[in-house]
Amino acid sequence: MNFRRILAASLLAGAVSLTGGGSANAQNFFQKLFQGSDNFGPRASGPGAPLPYKYQKQRVRFDTNEKPGTIIIDTGDKFLYLVEGNGKALRYGVGVGREGFGWQGNVKIGRKAEWPGWTPPAEMIRRERKKGRILPAYMEGGPQNPLGARAMYLYRGGQDTIFRIHGTSEPWTIGHNVSSGCIRMVNADVSDLYDRVPIGTKVIVR
Repeated sequence: MNFRRILAASLLAGAVSLTGGGSANAQNFFQKLFQGSDNFGPRASGPGAPLPYKYQKQRVRFDTNEKPGTIIIDTGDKFLYLVEGNGKALRYGVGVGREGFGWQGNVKIGRKAEWPGWTPPAEMIRRERKKGRILPAYMEGGPQNPLGARAMYLYRGGQDTIFRIHGTSEPWTIGHNVSSGCIRMVNADVSDLYDRVPIGTKVIVR
């Protein structure tokens, strides 16, 4: 029996004791203890799954020569870092471009919007039509909008790249390659970041 199984068995035995021996109560205790963990037990990844702990907002050690206030996005590890200086950064989990839609480079936040409307690019409309999915020409902002609660529009050389850092109400997509190139965050996190960064913020995607 490996370490994880020994630990799980020990905790479950403790749960039985703490809950008066009821197996249902013990099972509920055990599930709550590891809910959202990516280290123990099965990890849910579909609708309704919680955001794993490692993708939740947290302050971490982060060494960089970039100035405080810079955003650095690691598309490989699916993290967005907001540099604070003194070797620290706020780290958020993100969803990034799926295969064939990834990109890298230096851009800036050129515009910000709360509960933004969504105008799908013409290329996306054509691509989705071939799959039998008809996208609207425009969708008003709101909880069902794919851009979520906030959007930060990424510009290069004064021109809109069509990529955004935006929200989503689908936390199970964070930590995955899911988008058409945009950087996706849960609504609570994108709202937090939105309030911390001004237009003109440097964004490094790597």
